[in-house]
Amino acid sequence: MDPDHGRCWGTSKKDSWKTLLLLSYQSLGVVYGDLGISPLYVYKSTFAEDIHHSETNEEIFGVLSFVFWTLTLVPLFKYVFIVLRADDNGEGGTFALYSLICRHAKVSLLPNRQVADEALSTYKLEHPPEQKNSSRVKMLLEKHRVLHTALLILVLLGTCMVIGDGLLTPAISVFSAVSGLELSMSKEHHQYAVIPITCFILVCLFALQHYGTHRVGFFFAPVVLIWLLCISALGLYNIFRWNPHVYQALSPYYMFKFLKKTRKDGWMSLGGILLCITGSEAMFADLGHFSYTAIQIAFTFLVYPALILAYMGQAAYLSIHHDNSYQISFYVSVPETVRWPVLIIAILASVVGSQAIISGTFSIINQSQSLGCFPRVKVVHTSDKIHGQIYIPEINWILMILCIAVTIGFRDTKHMGNASGLAVMAVMLVTTCLTSLVIILCWHKPPIVALSFLLFFGSIELLYFSASLTKFREGAWLPILLALFLMTIMYVWHYATIKKYEFDLHNKVSLEWLLALGPSLGIARVPGIGLVFTDLTSGIPANFSRFVTNLPAFHRVLVFVCVKSVPVPYVPPAERYLVGRVGPATHRSYRCIVRYGYRDVHQDVDSFESELVGRLADFIRYDWVRTHGTDPCIEDDGSQSGGSSSECRLTVIGNVAFSGTPAYEIEESLQPASVSIGFPTVESVTDVIEMEPISVTKRRVRFAIDDESETDTRSETDVQLQEELEELWAAQQSGTAFILGHSHVRAKQGSSLVRRLAINVGYNFLRRNCRGPDVALKVPPVSLLEVGMVYIV
Repeated sequence: MDPDHGRCWGTSKKDSWKTLLLLSYQSLGVVYGDLGISPLYVYKSTFAEDIHHSETNEEIFGVLSFVFWTLTLVPLFKYVFIVLRADDNGEGGTFALYSLICRHAKVSLLPNRQVADEALSTYKLEHPPEQKNSSRVKMLLEKHRVLHTALLILVLLGTCMVIGDGLLTPAISVFSAVSGLELSMSKEHHQYAVIPITCFILVCLFALQHYGTHRVGFFFAPVVLIWLLCISALGLYNIFRWNPHVYQALSPYYMFKFLKKTRKDGWMSLGGILLCITGSEAMFADLGHFSYTAIQIAFTFLVYPALILAYMGQAAYLSIHHDNSYQISFYVSVPETVRWPVLIIAILASVVGSQAIISGTFSIINQSQSLGCFPRVKVVHTSDKIHGQIYIPEINWILMILCIAVTIGFRDTKHMGNASGLAVMAVMLVTTCLTSLVIILCWHKPPIVALSFLLFFGSIELLYFSASLTKFREGAWLPILLALFLMTIMYVWHYATIKKYEFDLHNKVSLEWLLALGPSLGIARVPGIGLVFTDLTSGIPANFSRFVTNLPAFHRVLVFVCVKSVPVPYVPPAERYLVGRVGPATHRSYRCIVRYGYRDVHQDVDSFESELVGRLADFIRYDWVRTHGTDPCIEDDGSQSGGSSSECRLTVIGNVAFSGTPAYEIEESLQPASVSIGFPTVESVTDVIEMEPISVTKRRVRFAIDDESETDTRSETDVQLQEELEELWAAQQSGTAFILGHSHVRAKQGSSLVRRLAINVGYNFLRRNCRGPDVALKVPPVSLLEVGMVYIV
């Protein structure tokens, strides 16, 4: 969306101050837990090895100056005032930016795109005047397919680093909080107590995930609020108690003085300073749960001042105390009388911060899975009332094991901080690159504006990222290794998914073949509904022809179902189903395309089955009225091209409810007959993905069905309509069978070694060990019919 246009939450003029303040308060626990606990480990990581605190205080004042300007430029200026405006229907995050770019330029690698998808209300684009230069950038991106792949890899890299952050943040947060025990016990006891206590807290944290955030979320915001007030009070106390002139260190002059004295060591120490902005990405990723204004208010007027005061207070204390008997840490600046209460609050705040990043990891893996970039995993929705709260058991336990392994393996804040810092900066660099594309393609600003944004913020982040890379052997290798491993899995899965779709597209059978099946060929029609699941939006899938070849019978009512993802966060329920006929009405065959956004909740099989039958019944009524009954009221913006179509056009069947007489409001896409469902017949999937949009004429149809018409003398059309509806309901009573393909994928002969390894070994291993499509669709085993298919790709 353009930043000048309205948002789904409305502007501040529409939101009451009470609502805004409530949302701002609630955002503290979800959004700012990770960012708020960074004072626990920033100074400790910075002074761990490369630089040392000296009597001149040049180091501590230089670090404070870096922290202040980093917090000001990156979270405040970049995220709060710029990036948060690049929302996708109110949603934020890496996939929201990618979704925006894909809708404004044809760079998506998702299969089975349709022109009808562009009619979705959440797909609608803003059209401010396009700049000539921005259209050149768009043409360049659309022209070269290698740029499409590069963009996808960039998005996958950001996704992998977010997952890496989900592994590292709980470890460093809880470990740093528990490390406060070092001031209350001997060194011998301390080294044997901190690791077990940290691991115990982490096990409890991950074990409670299946209850859902909403069960314990009510105390998240109070904990973070108390923590922020606590560090603010401690900061003010230390400033006035030890060094009231510490504010002078906020001048940029101290940064140059710091680098001049420390040189290479000072540059390497930036890997610790950057931890002050860890968690900034959560402001954007969690935008969908709150409003832009609420997040802006919470950060600008509470979180940002609290963090600055906390860092200034620690610097004021350290500027007077140069005794190195204890390692520099947050707790040395806490008065001994309140050290235990602060320790308890810090542990609770670290748990809240960890919870937020774990929930974000679940969310981004679910989005990746929805867009075909991650193997299928079980997704449990933990709240019926709060949308988007999910739990993924497999990922949860893997994260827990790896998190404990990192804690035991690294055993100190320095290595954990190096690893976490690199992951954080990589995500921010990806966001900066994608946002600069959004500025050109979506906001239609001159390329010089996007280039300025990219160079200014990108140079700051590259400076920190380069400092993190120097710590490769001291912990930074972990997120790189994890990202390479995850990117390999995600890219192999996505590549094989695209190749399977190409195979299905090339091997689909014609409608004439289906219509020719009958008693003359020994084919029987049995009672019930057969749901044939396929990725194709047109034609008859090869797995159905194989099914009929091996079992010469199929159901009286046949529905070809395509469950697909579209590059929008949500698809309104009233626009989810596209329904059409396959062949004449007497054949009782239909096509239903079910569209989901990348944040949508997929229905369970019972509600899906009943809703699908309801949509089919609505479509049958509409189709008979449109083609045989009284002409409905039509608002037409153009004429329909002539010609016969192999399949009837698809119609959006919604659930718009009216009191009294049931009514139906449908938006149709009037297109040439050969492109009745979005795209003409093509030779390859590349043509489908790369094709220019087809001009579409919309017409809106509204009609009503009179409940009393059944008592009237019905025409032949009414009789046929009633017969078709009765057959549908009778078939539903007889039972529903779910026909799915059970695929085995092999690389073509003559393929390269890398391709054979990726397909024959990598993809098939993932397919065998991850959830099958029947589990993902929640199909009951008693109703499942699987058709074996070998894909040669």
